[in-house]
Amino acid sequence: MSDSQPGTRLRETPSSVQDLPEEPSGWLDLPDVAERLDVPITKVHQMIRDGALIAVRREGVLRIPAELVAGRNVLKHLPGVLTLLHDAGYNDAEALRWLYTPDTSLPGTPAVALSGDRATEVKRRAQALGF
Repeated sequence: MSDSQPGTRLRETPSSVQDLPEEPSGWLDLPDVAERLDVPITKVHQMIRDGALIAVRREGVLRIPAELVAGRNVLKHLPGVLTLLHDAGYNDAEALRWLYTPDTSLPGTPAVALSGDRATEVKRRAQALGF
């Protein structure tokens, strides 16, 4: 399957992820995420496999956008939004692109809005993609 086919769950960084419409505020590698969440790194790997977190390879290392991990928690609505996007046929690269595409009706991007009072609206929009 190619990177552009919906439903392809690749961990490699296709060009569509390297050229996101808006870059995350930073990238965390998996040991940093494990430290932030105060969990073993194996738990972070499990969260990625379960779709509760999204990670892509950047410079040969699996990384997670920093703003998706708030303090000692993954953003509350992130796992639900990722599930909705995957159910709509988005692969990880496409889901990341959607999360980092600026939207004038939100404060910045859906990823940024997930950490604020617009999280429910982001979930609603992700759900609508499946129809």
